[in-house]
This record gives sequence, C-alpha cells and structure tokens, in this order.
Amino acid sequence: MSAIAQWFQDCLPVSPEVIREMTNEPVPNHMKRWWFALGGTPAYLFVIQIITGILLAFYYETSTGSAYASVRYITEEAAFGWYLRSVHKWAATLMIAAVVLHQMRVYFTGAYRKPREINWIIGMFLLLCTLTLGFTGYSLVFEQLSFWGATVGANMADSVPVIGGFVKNLMLAGETYNSRTLSRFFVLHAAVLPVALIGLLVVHIMIIRLQGVTEFKFKDEDESKPKTFSFFPDHMYTELMLGLFLMILLSALATIFPASMGPEADPLTTPEVIKPEWFFYVVFRWLKLFPGTFAILSTGFVVFIMFTWPFIDAQIRKRTRFQEASVWIGIVGVLAIIALTMWEALVAH
Repeated sequence: MSAIAQWFQDCLPVSPEVIREMTNEPVPNHMKRWWFALGGTPAYLFVIQIITGILLAFYYETSTGSAYASVRYITEEAAFGWYLRSVHKWAATLMIAAVVLHQMRVYFTGAYRKPREINWIIGMFLLLCTLTLGFTGYSLVFEQLSFWGATVGANMADSVPVIGGFVKNLMLAGETYNSRTLSRFFVLHAAVLPVALIGLLVVHIMIIRLQGVTEFKFKDEDESKPKTFSFFPDHMYTELMLGLFLMILLSALATIFPASMGPEADPLTTPEVIKPEWFFYVVFRWLKLFPGTFAILSTGFVVFIMFTWPFIDAQIRKRTRFQEASVWIGIVGVLAIIALTMWEALVAH
C-alpha cells in the first residue's frame, strides 16, 4: 500500500495537508441550520438526475413514432426501469423545489446585497435552467399532456414581440410540432442545459469561495462559542447525512408514487384539460387571467425585476427610509405565487 501511495504522490505531487487546507474553509455557524444550507440539496439532486438520466437514455428513443413506446418499455418491462424513471421524475421535482427555496432564503436574508449581486444573477440563471430542464424533460414522454404542453409553450413564446417567432421556431424546429421537435427537446434536456447548469454552478461556487459565505448573527447566539466550524469533516458529514435522507426519500416516493403513463400524444385530439407541471401553474393561471401579449410581457417584466432586484433594493435602501421593504415585497410575491398555483391546481379548466 505504501508503494501505491508513493506512486500516486509521484504522479500527483500535492500533499494531503495542502488539499485539506484548501478545502477546509471555516463555515459560519448558521450553516448548521438546514434552511441556510439549501445550496447543496439541488446539487446533490442534480447528480442523481445525471446518473438516472444516463441510464434512461440507454432505452429512450427520440423519434415521435417510438418515444412513447420506449418510455412504456422502461416503465413496464426494463429491469428496475420503473424505479429509475420514478427517481428521475421525483428528483426533478425536489430539485426545482430546492432551488426555489434556496433563492427565497437568499432573498429574505438579504444575501444578494453588495458585493454579491453577480451571484444572485447567476442564481437566477440557475433557476431558469432548472425550470427549462423540467419543461423539456416533461415533453420527452410524448404523452398527450406533454405534447400539448410543449405546443402551448411554443405558442406562448410566439406571443413575445420581435423575437417570438424566432424562439418558437427554435423550440419546435419549425412552425408546428413535427418529427424533429422531440430530438431538439432531447438535445436541450440531455446536453445543452446540463452543460450550462454545470458551468453556472462552477462559477457560482468559485464566487462563493472568493467572497465567502454571508455571515448572520442571531439573538440567541452564544458569543462565547466559536463563530465557525470546519468544512471537513463537520459540514461534510452534514451534507452526507442530507444526501442519505434524500436518497431514502426519493426511493420511498418512487415506490409509493411511481411514474405512470398517460395517453399517447395525438396531434388531432385536443384534451379537454391542458395543464403543465406544477412549477408552471402560476404562469399558466396568469395567462388565463390576462390577454396573451400583456400576460407574456408582464411575466417577462417580473423576471427582469427579479434579475435586477439587488440594484433596485440598493436604490430603495439609499433613497427611502424603508430599509427592509424587500421583505414585505417578497412576502406579497410569495403569497401571490402560492395563491395562483393553488388556484390553477384546484380549478379543472
């Protein structure tokens, strides 16, 4: 063993002490609370997505004539295919929820403020990439609802002034859903978006390493105790325990609520009820409340406000006495999102 260790040392002349020093950055005590350590949760779920996605890709076929049959084969015949597909689906759901909760935590604790504006913008791009991954993955099953969901999404894009037609053609590989559309969604879902997400994650983590984690103080905090703890092994053990819990939860959800198969896509039959996945309920309800162009433009305006919020908040704090106006604005925004989501979930049409 010592000879093998010496061989590795000769090939990679980096001492374990140097590696330990590079990775063992002190972590603020508030990171012991789960609410403040949400960043690692979507990263872990993303790894699960990659592993299960690669295994599912061995059986999946991107042709509109065989996509549905290949998913049915995975679900009903392939060894443990139902489990892999169900874990993939539930990991996607939990990943989107975790990214949303993480972004909410950053917002309500003001962790986006100077000098962390860039990381907030990167976080917003990560959120959009995650949502787009969910949309493209939902479309790959080629069920009736996923087919018409993709069609509705493309028509929504077409409502955007100036660039709408180009975006729709980019999505569908044509004016309407055709034999090339599914391949385009697959390339986006399996290659373009994961690579973009990994790149954004690398930059996100690099900035965190350069700037450090935002530190918070609490009234019940004992000043006599150390304000930080070691990343390794203390925080690493916490992340490993969280990963084990998520794996157990994913297995339980996949077993109790396995992914099912809906009717195969039929371009000639429009379903009576068209609903997207739950994470798009708020946008879908908003589109039903207002005319198309206004709904699209107002949605885009809200997204623009979210991207530029660190700078808007800085101006509010600078020019008014409402130093924590962002908290009340955030509460109103969250309540509106919950209300629109529940409304769309409970109403049949």
